[in-house]
Amino acid sequence: MAQVYRGGQPHPAGYPGRLTPHEVRTREFAACRRGVDPDEVREFQARLADELAMLNETVRLLSQENDRIKRALRDWQTMHARECPPAQEQGRNSGHW
Repeated sequence: MAQVYRGGQPHPAGYPGRLTPHEVRTREFAACRRGVDPDEVREFQARLADELAMLNETVRLLSQENDRIKRALRDWQTMHARECPPAQEQGRNSGHW
C-alpha cells in the first residue's frame, strides 16, 4: 500500500489523520483562470472550521461520558459479584422460579 502524506510526512498507517479546524482555516488553494471568490472560500472555511471544532468537542465530551459509564458499570459488577454467591454454591435449579 502506498504511503499517504500529510504535512510532508508519511502517515504510518497509510491513512491521514483527522482534519483540524486550524488546517481548514489556513488551507490555501492555487489560483486558476476561472477561480472562485477568495472571500467566499475563507467564509466557508471559517464556518467549516467552527463546525469541526464543535464536533471535536462533542466527541471529546461523549468519550468522557463513555469512560464514566464504563467505570460505573465495572464498579457495579464488582459490587454485585461480592454480594452474590458463586453459581456452584447456589445448587442446581434452586433459583426463585
